Amino acid sequence: MTKQLAKNKIGNQVKEGLKMKVTIVGCGRWGTFIAWYLNKNKNDVVLYGREHSKKLQHLISNRSNGIIDIPQSVKLTSDIKSLLTADVIVIAINSQGLRSFMSQISSLNLRNKIFVLCMKGIEISSGKRLSEIVEEYIDNTNSIAVWLGPGHVQEFYSGIPNCMVIDSKDNNTKEILIKNFSSRLIRFYYGTDLIGNEIGAATKNVIGIAAGMLDGLNLTSLKGALMSRGTREISRLIKALGGNELSTYGLCHLGDYEATIFSSYSHNRKFGESFVCGNKFNSLAEGYFTVKAIVDLTQNIEVELPICQAVFDILYNDTKPKDEIENLFLRSLKNEF
Repeated sequence: MTKQLAKNKIGNQVKEGLKMKVTIVGCGRWGTFIAWYLNKNKNDVVLYGREHSKKLQHLISNRSNGIIDIPQSVKLTSDIKSLLTADVIVIAINSQGLRSFMSQISSLNLRNKIFVLCMKGIEISSGKRLSEIVEEYIDNTNSIAVWLGPGHVQEFYSGIPNCMVIDSKDNNTKEILIKNFSSRLIRFYYGTDLIGNEIGAATKNVIGIAAGMLDGLNLTSLKGALMSRGTREISRLIKALGGNELSTYGLCHLGDYEATIFSSYSHNRKFGESFVCGNKFNSLAEGYFTVKAIVDLTQNIEVELPICQAVFDILYNDTKPKDEIENLFLRSLKNEF
């Protein structure tokens, strides 16, 4: 079956109101929420986790992760072969573990699938976007999309709606996913710049860490300046990497600032605050890895990234947070634009 015929088949299922078979990889906050959400959207959903995953075992025992209650209609499994029967494979795992996972499933020779990345980051070792990593391991009968944008699991589960974006190199893939995934809870927009959306979404987490550092230093009033200058900084980066700088002002980046820079649910903001206060933070903060990947990636690109560089120096070079923040916001006088 060709790639186009496979997508036509899935597209016809959507048009005819038939269930799509969706396997979600990752049983953390987002993976569990996506399983609940896509099941609520009348899909046939399987949630996959590693055999020895404590999170999966807890879900099997309790049908809940403490935030989301999983209905019995969602199948929980540690059988990797569950991917074989899926129309759509949604991946929601640690970005730095994506290559290892794709290598693991390469022996399955998956064909005619839509891979959806509901995760944000840049691989440190290669500087590659996540869609580029997946592309290395799948054949051309498959297609890849990204699911990005603002919103927290706790808010969605309590019925608070938001807007998100789905992007892909393939317009038919976007059409299929947006028609099937949209609801009153999440309105999806069509992305038009895969590079910009992936970079914008990943670096949003770096800005979130910077915001948390401001909170920890009792400099919350500087968040306005952080948002203004951060957006402009990342737009320069996206342009330098071949994307559309206007994507920075969309849902992937600026549109996600409220959820990342201000929310008490934001892991990256909480990580930044905990770091400067000398407190432990045990949850995943993707911005920690992303900022290293960005600094490494841009060594040979002439683009000014003062906020990213400051966050990197604090996290990796043990510079004093207060000194870095003062240097960042009390830089030499210059025109705003």
